[in-house]
Amino acid sequence: MTYERFEDLPVWQKAADLYEATEDLLENESFKASRGFRDQLDRAALSVSNNIAEGFERGTTNELLAFIYIARGSAGEVRSMLTVKARRSGRAGWSPDLKSEIEHLRSLAESCSRQLRGWADSLQNSDIKGQRHLTDKSRAAADQKKRAAAFEQELLRRLPAGHPKRKAAEESGLI
Repeated sequence: MTYERFEDLPVWQKAADLYEATEDLLENESFKASRGFRDQLDRAALSVSNNIAEGFERGTTNELLAFIYIARGSAGEVRSMLTVKARRSGRAGWSPDLKSEIEHLRSLAESCSRQLRGWADSLQNSDIKGQRHLTDKSRAAADQKKRAAAFEQELLRRLPAGHPKRKAAEESGLI
């Protein structure tokens, strides 16, 4: 699947969820942390979605990959900060609700990391160089490839429900 806008990327949406949940935690009066810790957690959480967006808009695969890894590093930073803070939770007397909120945040950050790793792996193993490298000829070839794939999907959809090729296409997610 091809995305036209970074806002449509599932990983960007998950990163936005991470930031929103971080803001909720930072607004929670039960969450005690120094001003520096709070500022750094806020910046690290926001950095995930911002770096995904910046990389997406850059126009080359190499730049996108660099920003994916920066975003992944920021997600790791969020996890690290929350893990360190959670280690002190016994001494801080946190409520079960606060512990659950922090665990949810750590889970969101880990989900972002996994998705970013998968995206990076797929880009590293592809011949895609990015929008800036497209020529009229390569654009036409890419458009032709898209039309051919759409035509193939339509043909597969028109096959009878029990047809082996249609079943295989449905199982593999082609249609």
